[in-house]
Amino acid sequence: MNRREFITLLGGVSPLRNSRLAVILFATALIILWGNAAMAMTLKSPAFQQNGHIPSKYTCEGEDVSPPLAWEGAPDGAKSLVLIIDDPDAPDPKAPKMVWVHWVVYNMPPDTKSLPENAGKARLPQGTLLGLNDFKKTGYGGPCPPIGRHRYFHKLYALDITLDLRDATKSQIERAMRGHVLADAELIGTYQKGDR
Repeated sequence: MNRREFITLLGGVSPLRNSRLAVILFATALIILWGNAAMAMTLKSPAFQQNGHIPSKYTCEGEDVSPPLAWEGAPDGAKSLVLIIDDPDAPDPKAPKMVWVHWVVYNMPPDTKSLPENAGKARLPQGTLLGLNDFKKTGYGGPCPPIGRHRYFHKLYALDITLDLRDATKSQIERAMRGHVLADAELIGTYQKGDR
């Protein structure tokens, strides 16, 4: 296709006008993409950075209390939030055999923006439920790796429903969440025994 055919195809619009239109469309696309990125859900902790070392206070070698967590960007249509902390490196990061579940929190009110330190033992938002972890308890069980440096995935989900479950396991919650996740965020921390 030559230039004249191209201009005819565009209905006689001049190349100059076309370039202006392209700039406007490109700027509009950037604004839309930037707006969506600005609304992405994020999860952070003042206790450790992404892929950083989890202080021993939050592990079996310390006080074994849940770390403080904060998030933003939960979508308007959310009806509940779910938090799952697990370790995909169990028992040995060089030969992982299972994902070990440390904490399951669900049906948090969607306007919740944070959990304070030690929220696993007290001060959970009203209506929040605790699921069963792999220590066979409801509640927080901190990192306690038998060997090597493990990764601990803190995963937050915004759902368009509340879950009609009691004392649920991670797998039961994940099944019930299918098709209902509006947004999610992840924070990874690491720990090896002897870390301080």
